[in-house]
Amino acid sequence: MNKSILITAALFGLLSIVFGAFGAHGLKALIPYEALQTFETGVRYQMYHALMLLFVGSTTLIKQKTKKILLYLTIFGVLLFSGSIYCLATNNLTSFDFKTIGFITPVGGLLLITSWGFLLINFIKMKIK
Repeated sequence: MNKSILITAALFGLLSIVFGAFGAHGLKALIPYEALQTFETGVRYQMYHALMLLFVGSTTLIKQKTKKILLYLTIFGVLLFSGSIYCLATNNLTSFDFKTIGFITPVGGLLLITSWGFLLINFIKMKIK
């Protein structure tokens, strides 16, 4: 499980750098400033959660069952939250109106909040040695 978490963390980190560079260099002339700021929010949150997963995958302070829950909450949270933000920010570049599926952004956000809640609960329940 730890290897899967670390691989996911590295992939999310790598992709956030790629998407950040794409936004800064490739999208700058194509979308309005506000949309670029929105795109960068998706990149930031993806990187935050890549770092969180790096910690989760490399620590012994979290039970394996909790790690698995955190992995899935974070994967789906990032895909729904950051993924939908990427689509919404670049909406005017496609023929599909991503605003029709914009409701998934807060669902993704809720999954990310829940992952941090699970992490908090894990630490509260932790026995100090």
